[in-house]
Amino acid sequence: MSQLTDEINKRRTFAIISHPDAGKTTLTEKLLLFGGAIHVAGAVKSNKIKKTATSDWMEIEKQRGISVATSVMGFNYRDHKVNILDTPGHQDFAEDTFRTLTAVDSVIIVIDCAKGVELQTRRLMEVCRMRHTPVIVYINKLDREGKDPFDLLDEVEEELKIKVRPLSWPIDMGQRFRGVYNIYEKGLNLFTPNKQQVTDRIAITDLESGELEKHIDPAQAGKLRADLELVEGVYPEFDRESYLKGEVAPVFFGSALNNFGVKELLDCFIDIAPSPCPIMAEERKIDPYEEPFTGFVFKIHANMDPNHRSSIAFVKICSGRFERNKNYKHVRMNKLMRFSSPTAFMAQQKEIVDEAYAGDIVGLPDTGNFRIGDTLTEGEELHFRGLPSFSPEQFKYIENADPMKAKQLAKGIDQLMGEGVAQLFVNEFNGRKIIGTVGQLQFEVIQYRLLHEYAAQCRWEPINLYKACWIESEDLAQLEAFKKRKAQFMAKDISGRDVYLADSGYVLSMAQQDFPKIKFHFTSEF
Repeated sequence: MSQLTDEINKRRTFAIISHPDAGKTTLTEKLLLFGGAIHVAGAVKSNKIKKTATSDWMEIEKQRGISVATSVMGFNYRDHKVNILDTPGHQDFAEDTFRTLTAVDSVIIVIDCAKGVELQTRRLMEVCRMRHTPVIVYINKLDREGKDPFDLLDEVEEELKIKVRPLSWPIDMGQRFRGVYNIYEKGLNLFTPNKQQVTDRIAITDLESGELEKHIDPAQAGKLRADLELVEGVYPEFDRESYLKGEVAPVFFGSALNNFGVKELLDCFIDIAPSPCPIMAEERKIDPYEEPFTGFVFKIHANMDPNHRSSIAFVKICSGRFERNKNYKHVRMNKLMRFSSPTAFMAQQKEIVDEAYAGDIVGLPDTGNFRIGDTLTEGEELHFRGLPSFSPEQFKYIENADPMKAKQLAKGIDQLMGEGVAQLFVNEFNGRKIIGTVGQLQFEVIQYRLLHEYAAQCRWEPINLYKACWIESEDLAQLEAFKKRKAQFMAKDISGRDVYLADSGYVLSMAQQDFPKIKFHFTSEF
């Protein structure tokens, strides 16, 4: 087996998704703890421990205790290279999460055992289903009272429309929580509520022997045997093929905050999760084991380092090997570029890498050359699709609140919009800048980041708009007539494309009737 094949087979790239507060960031942190990537877990919300979660490092995330940008982290575990993408759960940032799902090979969904399946989880699962992404479910917070495990499994099947197969089973919950029985490895894991230590594992292959009673209450042992018998009776044997096709989701139970049930999840994940999968480009299917390097930008993050005002473009490597200082072709700009300091991430700590392989995520310093969706190759003309920008639903004028800082504001807006956090439209009628977002929280994040990262103050002014739609037409006369009639509602996006800002649903449907030859698009991809 060649070195390339060997390296690619070791890669496991996945995203962790959930509803806010289900414990996604905590789980990410505990996985890093097992990978030896961090040594002490910081309790995210506790004021006693001043270390905040490793993956939430933007100031606003620390203040609010939520993740607003996808973080990328890598670590080595059992001779595999694991890349985790921790995504924001808050629905105002769903677009960032949808984009991240285009860069991963599998997904772990975290569900709170008391709340069950929530709205945001359902929407994210739809994206996984569309792409046939394999999914593992981790049911969290068993150290608190929650729903019955069988009810939870039924709910997952019904709400997420996927078959499940438990690979571990909880012994009671809340105050009486004693641990989990690992069905996958046939062992008992006993729970000691200690956030820093990892629990011991007791191998019990024969459940009928009296061994269980030595460790747990006889009543709990009896219930565990009955539950497991029911599990084996109701759910088919675990079959890796149907997991890889996205038809069955293995389920694990645990408490991420208490470091419990996480190692079983990670061990099983390393065994069964897919190594990098082929990706469809517009021109052809890209196989990860091809020699030539190809990759695409799925995320841009401004100001990773506030001292240097630079952006970083995150590139998912689709095939081959990426090398530092080698010339690669930037397909959209049709020019060769070389990168002297590509980086790999451990949350905020980044290190320069000399090479990376298919499945890895590398950060390239960006001085404004990249947009989301850009492709890099060794010369081949390739385009990757499926990186949506949705039509925004909330709009505000952005105005400069400090005339002395006009330059900083312009630069800040420019870099933040390049990240795809929100969309900028410039009204052609009066030249005013309009920011469109998917949710209200993004306006606060933008204002906060402009102030703290660019020392620029902005002020929001209300504007009454219903939808932004990209328009195009083969009938140029009709397009011109439309632009004349709607002159004060016409704008350009950052790529200079025509955007119509409709002020109500009625006006939009009338426009669609009056101008049948114009196509109205509600995502930026067409």
